[in-house]
Amino acid sequence: MEQVIKLSEAAALQVKDMMKEAEEENAYLRVAVKGGGCSGLSYGMGFEHEINSEDQEELHHGIRVLVKTEDTDILRGTEIDYKQSLMGGGFTIENPNAIASCGCGSSFTTATKKGTPENC
Repeated sequence: MEQVIKLSEAAALQVKDMMKEAEEENAYLRVAVKGGGCSGLSYGMGFEHEINSEDQEELHHGIRVLVKTEDTDILRGTEIDYKQSLMGGGFTIENPNAIASCGCGSSFTTATKKGTPENC
């Protein structure tokens, strides 16, 4: 099965560090899409311990990643990276399906899914 997302090695290393700090080494990394944000859709990432029948599991640099089947079309081709700068570090998400995003880059819209935009 083709992988939905691309998790860079830098992002995987950061996730591993976060898992260790939170004592979540055996967890999955959930990558999700939810309604909200200025543009209508926003990304979510978190740790989970159970895989569901509606989940697709992927392996990226030793990280087990879960994506809900209903999110696969929205997330297909999305690249998640981790960048460090003088101002600190953070995850970056590049989604080729996003046709519009807000100024902060944390919410987006696709051609087929508008989500639920909020006032910012």
